[in-house]
Amino acid sequence: MSDSSLTHFNAAGEAHMVDVGDKPSTQRLAVCEGYIEMQPQTLALIMAGTHKKGDVLGIARIAGIMASKKTAELIPLCHPLPISHVEINLQPQTEFNRVYCQTTVKTTGQTGVEMEALTATQIALLTIYDMCKAVDRGMVINGVRLLEKSGGKSGEWRVTDHPSG
Repeated sequence: MSDSSLTHFNAAGEAHMVDVGDKPSTQRLAVCEGYIEMQPQTLALIMAGTHKKGDVLGIARIAGIMASKKTAELIPLCHPLPISHVEINLQPQTEFNRVYCQTTVKTTGQTGVEMEALTATQIALLTIYDMCKAVDRGMVINGVRLLEKSGGKSGEWRVTDHPSG
């Protein structure tokens, strides 16, 4: 961590929303990833499109996009942001019996979109769980993390242990 102070607490130690009013608007980007592991038969149902609830990945993608726009309603100190772009890529990975999710969120504003990208990723994966739980209650969501962010005073950041990093 580059700064030892937590910005969501004031000098008295009380939680507060950070004032971003004096910060310049810049282009902001955040990319997150995560995956949901499942039984091979569950993944086969998803890939074949024969799940009785319909297009699992299509519905999960829409749920993630909707969630990104609702992040400030879910996380108490998060600023509401005018999101300009959300892309959610859901990729079945048969070699690992999982669906991999990578989410990109963009805006032009005074604060970043990391929370929106993380929320979108989690909700997309939770939607897959919800739609498939009748056939596989043992699914596990894992590896949800920020891969990169750009914009603002802190500039660019990328994980160092990822192929794209």
